[in-house]
Amino acid sequence: MPRPSWKDSGVTNDTSGLRLRGITKRFGTFTANDAVDLDVVPGEIHCLLGENGAGKSTLMNVLYGLYQPDGGQILIEGVPQKFTNPKQAMAAGIGMVHQHFMLVEPFTVAENMMLGNEGGFVLDKNAARAKVRELAERYKMPVEPDAVIEELPVGVQQRVEILKALANDAKYLIFDEPTAVLTPQEIDELMAVMQVLRDEGKAIVFITHKLREVRAIADRITVMRRGKIVGHAEPGTSEADLAELMVGRAVDLRIAKSAPAAQDVRLQVRDLKVANAAGGIVVDGVSFDVRGGEILCVAGVQGNGQSELADALIGNIPPLSGTLTLDGVDITRARPAATIGAGMGFVPEDREDDGFVGTFSVAENLVLNRVTQAPFSRGVALDLGAIAANAEKLKDEFDIRTQAVSSPISSLSGGNKQKVILARELSRDLSLLVASQPTRGVDVGAIEFLHRRIVEERDKGTAVLLVSTELDEVEALADRVLVMYRGKVVGVVGPDTPRDVMGLMMAGASHEEAVRAAAEQPTPLVEQVHEAAVHHTEASEGQEGNR
Repeated sequence: MPRPSWKDSGVTNDTSGLRLRGITKRFGTFTANDAVDLDVVPGEIHCLLGENGAGKSTLMNVLYGLYQPDGGQILIEGVPQKFTNPKQAMAAGIGMVHQHFMLVEPFTVAENMMLGNEGGFVLDKNAARAKVRELAERYKMPVEPDAVIEELPVGVQQRVEILKALANDAKYLIFDEPTAVLTPQEIDELMAVMQVLRDEGKAIVFITHKLREVRAIADRITVMRRGKIVGHAEPGTSEADLAELMVGRAVDLRIAKSAPAAQDVRLQVRDLKVANAAGGIVVDGVSFDVRGGEILCVAGVQGNGQSELADALIGNIPPLSGTLTLDGVDITRARPAATIGAGMGFVPEDREDDGFVGTFSVAENLVLNRVTQAPFSRGVALDLGAIAANAEKLKDEFDIRTQAVSSPISSLSGGNKQKVILARELSRDLSLLVASQPTRGVDVGAIEFLHRRIVEERDKGTAVLLVSTELDEVEALADRVLVMYRGKVVGVVGPDTPRDVMGLMMAGASHEEAVRAAAEQPTPLVEQVHEAAVHHTEASEGQEGNR
């Protein structure tokens, strides 16, 4: 394929619109934004692309008044601005749709609309209801003003976030990773809304690390890496070339893997029921098997019981009822030490809280689950030499990038922290690996490595249960896909199931209902673009082969 036509610059000398010039933001000795220039132009969707930690969200938090810059200027229509809080940014016409919704869940839609806009002691709920109805009709985002936020689906909650920004007459809208918790159908609805807003003359900054979505919606693409702008690309640039610009090297976006050589059942789950801390049933009668030599992916929108399922398997949450067996051994009530001893490896969803001890060294974290065993201990004394030797071996094997294995793990990047956790789990013989959101918050280069190691573990004959909200990851790794919705299994399907069908299942439809409904709906925008790109790539490769 031809190389992308990088633009020399993403900025102009024009003073119209919103301009960031030389924005620098430091946290101690760490420079999160390094002299960043960015133009945000009305009537345009500007995609700000980059790995996690590239500085995208920090830059937008500076723009929105959540952070104050250490250098540089914000200009609107050529006039310098200084925002010390979000209210000042909102008054200047800037709105932000956050990745984690800034809504008060027990309040209604209308009540959330009033927050920050009270204007005195008298709250006019009728005016707020009317405003919700007006905006919902104008932008084709149906929302009931008196609906309570906590009772609304995630996609509708996001509509409320957008309507809140529009209620303040925002001219410049920032969407910060807005698709992280949406089904494919909800993503398509969001993109349709963004296009309407653009056509109305709004300026949109769309922050994401998802390459499909960038290619589907962008009018302009700016790529950040390590706090700096490293390039500007045309919307037609391939996913592979965008990934290379993000990482600084070529990346395999999809790991090659052979068909599974499925063996005997390793994990058997029957009629599992699990409650959350409040007593609500979050895993409701779930049953499935995982065989050795296969990857079973659990897919679904975040918050549908997947996290609690993983915690019940490792023993962090005792089930209310049902049974769990690993290699024929009942582990239903086993605690984590016993499940680990039975041959289960566990990569937790929240690595910072549950995956390691931040003040411990890399070497110490690599033996957390075996520190009392030989060769790492002799009686009550630790064998520091054996612990260090193990760390050096795993550091090389898993490409853990650290100054020294004696360095605290807290000094590592997110991707390297995750490599430590995976290295620890895979450095012993396993019957089952449970990996929950294994690449969340990890850069594209580390994802490539982590995916390869998971597939290699499956090829050794280990059963793998992988929980992920990322459909790209599910498609890349799954041999079978179990879809959950509100704590129940909606169905088990193959990884080649169309995304629109998978998305409808994630919203509660059975497989049969989803297939019928998908046949009556247009293909989502992001899939149209992706399929066209795949066909173009295949055609180009065919032409190369005929030369």
